[in-house]
Amino acid sequence: MQYSPEFIKAIPKADLHLHLDGSLRASSLIDMAKRADIELPSYTEEGLFDLVFKSHYNNLGEYLNGFQYTCAALRDLENLEQASYELAVDNQNEGVNYIEVRFAPQLLMDPGKGVTFDTIMHVVNDGLLRAKKEYNNRADVKNGDKPPFDYGIINCAMRMFGKKGFSPYYTQMFQLMRDFEPMQVIKTAAMDLVRASVRMRDEEAMPIVGLDIAGQEIGYPAGEFKEVYEYAHENFLLKTVHAGEAYGAESIFEALTKCHADRLGHGYSLFSPEMTQDPSIEDPKAYGESLASYIADRRIAVEVCLTSNLQTNPDIGDIKNHNFQHMLDNRLATIICTDNRLVSRTTVSNEYQLAVDNFDISLKRLKDIVAYGFKKNFFPGRYVEKRDYAKQNLEYFDKVVKQFGLNDAS
Repeated sequence: MQYSPEFIKAIPKADLHLHLDGSLRASSLIDMAKRADIELPSYTEEGLFDLVFKSHYNNLGEYLNGFQYTCAALRDLENLEQASYELAVDNQNEGVNYIEVRFAPQLLMDPGKGVTFDTIMHVVNDGLLRAKKEYNNRADVKNGDKPPFDYGIINCAMRMFGKKGFSPYYTQMFQLMRDFEPMQVIKTAAMDLVRASVRMRDEEAMPIVGLDIAGQEIGYPAGEFKEVYEYAHENFLLKTVHAGEAYGAESIFEALTKCHADRLGHGYSLFSPEMTQDPSIEDPKAYGESLASYIADRRIAVEVCLTSNLQTNPDIGDIKNHNFQHMLDNRLATIICTDNRLVSRTTVSNEYQLAVDNFDISLKRLKDIVAYGFKKNFFPGRYVEKRDYAKQNLEYFDKVVKQFGLNDAS
């Protein structure tokens, strides 16, 4: 099958692995930095793309370098609202009807200035809600020609942060808990995040739909946050985990067994036995295959970020070497995501195009991938509402297919 860019843009899509602080518009970041008096390596888009947000990176560290600038800009509340609004609009403009925006509120908090968790959440939601209302008030949405836009927010706890330099909130945590071991401080912050997330969801109807743990995977296993995830689990807050991006399949196993993961962020190492480091796993290849079968059988969705994986793991080389092919062959529920629109210089449409141009994806299989984005999301409404919304988007997919005259025989 050949799929044109026009077709890919037209079909309804969802992005379930989308970092707010990695997905600003480059032009807006420049304006925000000037407004908030933040120093950037360059004040032109070309300069930023040349020095910071590159098409290729040498390693994960270089990839993460740009976040120091985006996070600094987003600590300004006006900038934060603007970035949230523009992120929703940018997705709407390329046929993305549902997004789950994730970020670490504690990276942006500044308690000394009164910028609390609640403040951050309201500002982000204000931007997203403004974009949602504008889009859903369009004539073609109101008359039913197109599905409406919706969103959820996933809050990220950080696997690792230090005594200073990460955020005012984290610096204060270390000062308040100066006699505790660093990991105790990190886990306390994570528990604070999940408790606050549940409270705001329940008391203020804030569309916080999930918990994630992000940051350095090596040395900070997901199992360390077992109690944090148990609290989310007990309070019906859905769970995703960055797992298998920079560590072996044993990291994915921990995410499933100790953190009750409903979805997996990346999951790349599932089919890379050379990334396994646990000496108790005698046959890493067989271990990964058994785990993949378990994940497929339980329909645990994998948030696939093709460009991001190529950039953070240059050893992959060509896109055709990506483990996405193994995920398809093993019938995993895969969802095409961007990870970071600015840092990876990509869009949802670009990621879909990358997938269909390099892997054998029939029209039926493409519809399955689209469907997972709407069926495996952490929708902020009731299950029956989620079903109806998914049905509406999949019927629109069929409508677009008909408009473009496609079928699996073409």
